Amino acid sequence: MARRRRQRKQLDLTPQEIDIESIAHDGRGVGRDAEGKVVFVDYALPGERVLFVPVMHRKSYLFGSTIEVLKPSEFRVEPRCEVFGQCGGCVLQHLDANKQIDYKQQQLLENFKKIGNVEPDNWLEPMTSKHWGYRRRARLGAKFVPKKGGMIVGFRERNSSFIQPTSKCEVLYPEVSVLLPDLRETLEKTSCNDKIPQVEISVADNATVMIVRHLETFVQNDLDLLTEFAKRNDVQVFLQPGNLKSVHPLYPVKPEALFYEFAEFDIKVEFLPTDFIQVNGAINDALVSRAVDLLDIQESDSVLDLFCGVGNFTLPLARRANKVVGVEGDQALVNRANHNKALNALETVEFHFGDLFKEDMTADSHGGWLEQSFDKVLLDPPRSGAMEMVRRMPKLNPSKIVYVSCGPATLARDAGILVNEHGYKMTHSGVIDMFPHTAHVESIAVFEKE
Repeated sequence: MARRRRQRKQLDLTPQEIDIESIAHDGRGVGRDAEGKVVFVDYALPGERVLFVPVMHRKSYLFGSTIEVLKPSEFRVEPRCEVFGQCGGCVLQHLDANKQIDYKQQQLLENFKKIGNVEPDNWLEPMTSKHWGYRRRARLGAKFVPKKGGMIVGFRERNSSFIQPTSKCEVLYPEVSVLLPDLRETLEKTSCNDKIPQVEISVADNATVMIVRHLETFVQNDLDLLTEFAKRNDVQVFLQPGNLKSVHPLYPVKPEALFYEFAEFDIKVEFLPTDFIQVNGAINDALVSRAVDLLDIQESDSVLDLFCGVGNFTLPLARRANKVVGVEGDQALVNRANHNKALNALETVEFHFGDLFKEDMTADSHGGWLEQSFDKVLLDPPRSGAMEMVRRMPKLNPSKIVYVSCGPATLARDAGILVNEHGYKMTHSGVIDMFPHTAHVESIAVFEKE
């Protein structure tokens, strides 16, 4: 007999007033309704009283959307973006930029206490830069929707697969933002405009690249349209008909290699349009400099850089240390890192492929680096953290670890292991404002042997 489906409770859409007490990890305001149930309210700030309408019901909490601010916070500001509230790219433009930093530091501290049962001895000064026009990498959604006037280009809406039409973006590099109307019009004129799902953008020190994903083969007129777009806007256009391996240049046919530089270290880093690089170039410069300083590199030091990518930290470290080993789990990035080693004529650095999420690496799989001991270690893992490598720290035996994180929860988890199990002391930590106006919390932490 088929089970009866449990009937969902009908959502009451009656607007309600609520006092906001705090901010959740995703930027929503948090309060309690008249029944004491927790409510997460879009675009509401602590200290405010707002009128909201419920949009989603769960057993122990609600999601709501602000329809009127009855008592505004003193830190509420007018959002600069014309589609703020619809676009899912930014969720904190209504909060003063300096107060955003306070909120992110509080998020980090709460994660340390609740997840890792740790707390830093000292808080570092937050790393900040310009709040607008900072983003040098982006993935724009595209869709042909005749009922909405044709081609739509923009970021996804919050909690939705729909694309918010965007004629300019306040957080993109200005030289990219101004191209959005021309990009939309060009894509709309192609013969397969309904088969173009996205455009990826990368801005290097020397060029801007756009990768156009297309699910149907472009005809010659389409290629001509995209080539003319590239020429008049002085950008490189690449095409992606399939997976990442299918990405290839359209114009120029032989494009100049993309790069960014670290003037302080006399380092040039080349990368492909499909490679990961940090979104915020100015913050990345400052972050690398701070990480090297916090590691307190001596000329005799041997340093291990885990999750090294194309060598973003490894190459500058090699200008200071006696020996640096970079390890990365993507062979293509390892190849690029070795290219950058040769480009910068560095003899004191070596790169290895290694699955850094495996706890049982054999000598054949790690190339010998795991059998070495290191004076210092730098960790820059993805959002899932570096638990497998953190568990190996007693074997590697570094006196100091600098951990760069894009996930406060996993940093707190790994910090708990280092401090409470391995006997390290978390001497410093601080937030990095890599993504102003978003809820993303980037951070850095320093661990030293007791």
